[in-house]
Amino acid sequence: MTRILPGILAMAAIVVASNILVQFLFGQWLTWGAFTYPLAFLVTDIMNRVYGPSLARRVVFAGFVTGVACSIIGTQIQGEFGPLVTWRIAMGSGIAFLAAQLTDVAIFDRLRAGAWWRAPLASTLVGSTLDTALFFTIAFSASLTFLEPANDVSWAGEVLPLLGVGPEVPLWVSLAVADWMVKLSLAILALVPFRAIVSRMQARVA
Repeated sequence: MTRILPGILAMAAIVVASNILVQFLFGQWLTWGAFTYPLAFLVTDIMNRVYGPSLARRVVFAGFVTGVACSIIGTQIQGEFGPLVTWRIAMGSGIAFLAAQLTDVAIFDRLRAGAWWRAPLASTLVGSTLDTALFFTIAFSASLTFLEPANDVSWAGEVLPLLGVGPEVPLWVSLAVADWMVKLSLAILALVPFRAIVSRMQARVA
C-alpha cells in the first residue's frame, strides 16, 4: 500500500478539486472541473503501467470513496437553487467514475505490451467517453427523471443548437459534448507527463 500512496493521494486531490471547481463556470458550456477531472485517468494509467492493474484498481477505489464522500457532503450544503449536489448528480458521478476508471484499467492492461503511448491513449479515450455518456445521461436526461422525481432538471432539457452552432438538442447534450472534447484533448496532452513520470518511477523501482 505504501508504494501506491502517492497515487491514492493524487487521485483524492483530483477528485476533491474537481468537486469544488465544478461549481464555477468556464464559458457557456464548461466548468473549471472539466479541466481537472480528466487527470484522474492519468493517475490511473501511471499506476497501471508501474504497478499493474490490481494496484491501479485500489487507487481507483480510493478515488471512488473520496468522490462519494464529496457528493454526500455536497447534498447537505444548500446553494442558491437548492443542494449543491443532487442525488442524481451524486449517483451519476459515482457510477460514471467507477465504470470509466475500471474500464480504463482493463483496456490499458490488454494493450500494455504495445507501443508505450497506445495503452494510455486508447484506455483514456474509451474511459472518458464512457464517463461522459454515463454521467450526463444519469444526471440530466429527462428519461431518467424517476431516479429523483423531486429534482427539477427541466432546464437541462431546453432545446438549443448544439454548442450554439449545430442541430437543436437538449442543453445537457451540449454540456456533455463540450466536456467530452476537453477530455479527448487532455488525453492526448497527458501523454507527455505520462511518459516522463512513468520513466522516473520505473527508474526508482528498478
